[in-house]
Amino acid sequence: MSRNRITELFKIKYPLIQAGMVWASGWKLASAVSNAGGLGIIGSGSMYPDVLKEHIIKCKAATDNPFAVNVPMLYPNVEDIMEIIIKEKVPIVFTSAGNPKTWTKHLQENGIKVAHVVSSLKFALKSQEAGVDAIVAEGFEAGGHNGRDETTTFTLIPMVKEKLEIPLIAAGGIATGRSMLAAMILGADAVQVGSRFVASHEASSHQKFKDLVVAAQEGDTVLTLKELAPVRLLKNKFYKDIQELYLKNPQKEDLIKLLGRARAKRGMFEGDLEEGELEIGQIAGLIHNIKPAAEIVKEIIEDFEKAKAGAARL
Repeated sequence: MSRNRITELFKIKYPLIQAGMVWASGWKLASAVSNAGGLGIIGSGSMYPDVLKEHIIKCKAATDNPFAVNVPMLYPNVEDIMEIIIKEKVPIVFTSAGNPKTWTKHLQENGIKVAHVVSSLKFALKSQEAGVDAIVAEGFEAGGHNGRDETTTFTLIPMVKEKLEIPLIAAGGIATGRSMLAAMILGADAVQVGSRFVASHEASSHQKFKDLVVAAQEGDTVLTLKELAPVRLLKNKFYKDIQELYLKNPQKEDLIKLLGRARAKRGMFEGDLEEGELEIGQIAGLIHNIKPAAEIVKEIIEDFEKAKAGAARL
């Protein structure tokens, strides 16, 4: 595979990035992906600062290759998290859920590359103006917290590519080499893959959740709770409770009360498949097994090369 703007920027072998997912993306997954030639990401959104520090230290010990930390900027303790990232000399940060102007310059002044996650052309351009090094444009197929506009990856990537000057990473609905190739043909320099890596041995999510992801079929996920923060999750008892509440024309406070605290931890990390929030992308219907992360990287890259050769014959 030839070098491109993302592999040069992040100093990685393949333009394949593992998403920094809450309750799934610890040091074991991040280091495994980085060792396999992609870019592994530690998801700090589910970690207290001291826990994140431990994961960074263990990741550095487990890989000599670059890795990143994903930071949802609306989370508490963000100042402490950024201080740890800088002190531990993490080379790359992916920011999300907030204004990229807040931290980009400070991180870059400390030698850190910054990518920002967006779900629209408008915010991609604002992020470019803020000086980030790369953009992750995420379609509404993606699992977890998502954009309100429901713009699909297939339409979002070319719209962003048309206006963007900096490197572009496609996310949402990508789990195979064929979808990786499609995203890059549409204008992406790399892809970010989340759901496929949930179904890996190294993901820190609960085995029951992994098994449910593998069992998921087309139509088993839905985007809901737009009044709070849009989230794509698997349909379960908790989702049915949300639907029943919507029939009563609830106020925002009613939805907050139903959501409560730690729903995602309860579902994805502790394995409560009934009452937990089970965040996963639409592409779960195409995920049929749980494998080591290195095998997933190898499989995607081999599938990419095979699909590229096939496309050349069209």
